[in-house]
Amino acid sequence: MTIEQGLILGAYILCVGFFGLITSRNMIRALMSLEPIFNAIALNFITLSNLFDAREIGEIFSLFIIAVGAAEAATGLSIALSIHRNRRSTRIDQSNLLKW
Repeated sequence: MTIEQGLILGAYILCVGFFGLITSRNMIRALMSLEPIFNAIALNFITLSNLFDAREIGEIFSLFIIAVGAAEAATGLSIALSIHRNRRSTRIDQSNLLKW
């Protein structure tokens, strides 16, 4: 894979993730749309680190991104479950947490 192909693939995955994040009404679907965004960022780090001959740095940053994505998924799912227990819905437009 060339550098251009890697960056184009990363940009495509990033756009798909942003489109899913913007158009989703369900909180779980919005959290699932964040994962392709993180993967696109990791792919761009690895591609650009190959360009600058610093493969180790890109791989280390990618591991940190994967760890942050796993922590985000666990935390986000626990928040979504607690909102579902209290509100009986995980729709973003219906949950207003500032009201009592």
